[in-house]
Amino acid sequence: MKLGRLIQFALIAAAVLLLAASASASTINYTTNSASTVFVTGAGTITDSGLELESNSGVAATLTFTPNTTSAVGVPSNIDLGDFLLVCSTCTTQAAGTGEAVFGAFTFDLVVDDTTDGATGKYVGTSSGGDVYSDESTISISWSPLVLGPGTTNALTGSFGPTSFTISSPTLIVAPNSGTPPGDTTVQGAVNSTLIPEPATMAMVGGLFVGLAALARKRRRL
Repeated sequence: MKLGRLIQFALIAAAVLLLAASASASTINYTTNSASTVFVTGAGTITDSGLELESNSGVAATLTFTPNTTSAVGVPSNIDLGDFLLVCSTCTTQAAGTGEAVFGAFTFDLVVDDTTDGATGKYVGTSSGGDVYSDESTISISWSPLVLGPGTTNALTGSFGPTSFTISSPTLIVAPNSGTPPGDTTVQGAVNSTLIPEPATMAMVGGLFVGLAALARKRRRL
């Protein structure tokens, strides 16, 4: 009888340890530093790197994308998918109204490499362009799809497995005198997993501990 109780305790304790391990957030490694992360079309001039778009009328201005080269984050986490930098050194304020840069419509491909799961997916950003002053920008970028993964959903190569990447849309490009550094806008998103959610897992672990306590009390009465 005592041996049976010990076996019960051992099995339940093992289950608790396994569930506790699954409750720990896994780490996802990702990058947006792909050769396919580029401005695809634009009314202005796209530089040779494909990561800089020049205004098509008015004073000279540039919109440059800097990819996230490599990041390791826990799940779930808010993430940085890269940064747009808007620069217009000769733009005047909107109130002055004489030094304005104009960007025409453009599209931008933002490729996410999930190096943990070996998957690659793509967000497509579209913008109707806008006017830029030193203290104002009307440029916004809308993204599609809003989610990459899980599994093979929206994957160009490989499978995202249980991992999902979301992107905040639209991205509102700040004025050249806003942000840190000035003119910088972060493309924001999040990474998550379809594995057992943390609250549910912890509830299961709590239930097993209750079971352990009940068995211990019953054993003391025998």
